[in-house]
Amino acid sequence: MSESISASHLETENELATALPFAQSHQLNQVFGDDGAFARHLPHYRARIEQLEMAQAVTRALNDVGCALLEAGTGTGKTFAYLAPALMWGGKVIVSTGTKTLQDQLFERDLPTVRQVLQAPVSIALLKGRNNYVCHYHLDRVLLNGRLSSRDDIKHLNRLKKDLNIVKRGDKSEWPDIPEDATVWSQVTSTRETCLGSECPNNKECFVMQARRDAQAADVVVVNHHLFFADVMLREEGVAELLPAANTVIFDEAHQVPDIASVFFGQQVTTSQVIDLARDLLAEGITHARDALNWADIKDTLERAAKDFRIACGADNGRWSAAQLPADAPLWAALDKLQEILNESLVQIEPVTVRADTIGQCAERLHNLIASFEQWQSQAGNSDMVRWVEALTYSVRLNATPLSVAEGFTRQRESDHMRTWIFASATLSVKKDFTLFKEQLGLHDAITASWDSPFDYAQQGLLYVPEGLPEPSSRAFGNVVLEKIWPVLKASNGRAFLLCTTLAAVKRYAAWLDEQIRAHDLPWTLLVQGQASRTEILNQYRAATNPVLVGSQSFWEGVDVRGEALSVVIIDKLPFAPPDDPVLAARLKVYEERGENGFVAYQVPQAVISLKQGAGRLIRSETDKGVLMICDSRLITKPYGKRIWQSLPKFARTRHERVVTDFFEST
Repeated sequence: MSESISASHLETENELATALPFAQSHQLNQVFGDDGAFARHLPHYRARIEQLEMAQAVTRALNDVGCALLEAGTGTGKTFAYLAPALMWGGKVIVSTGTKTLQDQLFERDLPTVRQVLQAPVSIALLKGRNNYVCHYHLDRVLLNGRLSSRDDIKHLNRLKKDLNIVKRGDKSEWPDIPEDATVWSQVTSTRETCLGSECPNNKECFVMQARRDAQAADVVVVNHHLFFADVMLREEGVAELLPAANTVIFDEAHQVPDIASVFFGQQVTTSQVIDLARDLLAEGITHARDALNWADIKDTLERAAKDFRIACGADNGRWSAAQLPADAPLWAALDKLQEILNESLVQIEPVTVRADTIGQCAERLHNLIASFEQWQSQAGNSDMVRWVEALTYSVRLNATPLSVAEGFTRQRESDHMRTWIFASATLSVKKDFTLFKEQLGLHDAITASWDSPFDYAQQGLLYVPEGLPEPSSRAFGNVVLEKIWPVLKASNGRAFLLCTTLAAVKRYAAWLDEQIRAHDLPWTLLVQGQASRTEILNQYRAATNPVLVGSQSFWEGVDVRGEALSVVIIDKLPFAPPDDPVLAARLKVYEERGENGFVAYQVPQAVISLKQGAGRLIRSETDKGVLMICDSRLITKPYGKRIWQSLPKFARTRHERVVTDFFEST
């Protein structure tokens, strides 16, 4: 049986303390109390009962070597609440985060702070995926081959070479002025397929190997969810080797875990991999065996087959269930042709692999690609997997996604030896109900606890759902949304996030806002997702006087802008998954076969968690004030709407524009 501890049951710290030995309860009070260690050492620290209670719940899970799902609203201080007990308890700790930004923050700021305050004699390490570390071998190879041609590429390349002996970790984050999407990164980092391993001439100075050695030796290792699952599934030398020694695994931003686990418990293969391999084959072939084969012809043939596959999927981007595509659909013949050419290419280059290790490496990549396409085809009869095709602008991705990761994740938790598992997030439940999250990961034995944010949302914020909105399915919806948001933006003088559920909406609303800002000659700065990296856009936002940011999923979570710079968050519509999602359709069918309403049991809770993340961008401190505007009448008109808005923080609510303008005039 699982236990449930709700915030209402934890009104005083003594109630949870009864589950802890007196010495532990007293020790936590000495850390988190009004006169505790944090208050003495950190000037702006404020003792919060919610934080203390969360630390007690973590300690209880550590005592029981159990599993805990802990939801703590914005401002609770959940990072310190799980770090302090973990460091005090001891043993090997893995902390996994949803984003590399939070990963860096934990390693560079939060962990050193907690370690210093507690005077804990623990070592810490940061471990990322290998594509985050500059590879000495690949950097030298690019310099030698001169494969980068743009002025920016050359500038970035020279900068990397110049700094290589003075950086600490060789991590991309140590070059913040080189854009995250710069071409140079894919050329100077390695992948599992392109790493030479022990055969590499730079093995001793390899940043990846050093990071892994540091992680092996450290008491606390900070990873991210993508690395955690990719590494464990592939059984590489990183997390997979760390896990057997770990006493505690903590997932922060844990609401992301089910979706990320689905990717790594499933399978993906894309035509982009074919094109990348074709270009590497040309470069290595000309360098090491120019006379052996017509490398340009091999490259062109592979590229053409990959592009023909994309053309066969139709002009538009889209996603389709493989089971629902007719047997005579053009893409099947194109896929067969691509696989045929992959096999023919492997036969051609295998005799030449003796010329150079790098050609042999390309052959191995080609062999693995062939196996991936064949494996995807072989999943056709697997009722536990959803096979689906995704046509992107320039490529095709073949996906096989499990209907559920609960069984696989349960096996992972129970493998090796017993350890404590902590799942922490601001958004894990719907009105304190953790049912969906527990079902998704098979965490039926977990204790659960939830704490509301300590912020006074009724005084600090206002939830506004405009009157007169058509249904989102209406053709008039977009135009009416723009009519409704413009008075709010003028009242707030910009200083807004407009969060959209689709990239198409981002483009449409951004173009319209650009016209309005120019027409009214407003001193606002319009920032749009895709113009630069997320980090750069946020830096520009914080530096601007009257910014307006239009973004999609990337800006719904993991973004922290405090103060007056962000005074209104506008959400265009409730974030239900797109109706063309083949995995969603298959999962809903499972609910229907069980006699349940899949929309109520699955889609609504998923939308609630996403909406809570978006809404959480608004109030980030005790002094923040702002308006949350949701342009979706279903919040009011549909039976499930009440369940959704009741899961949001307890904002004051209105449907009247005048109340909103008065709010801004009074702040």
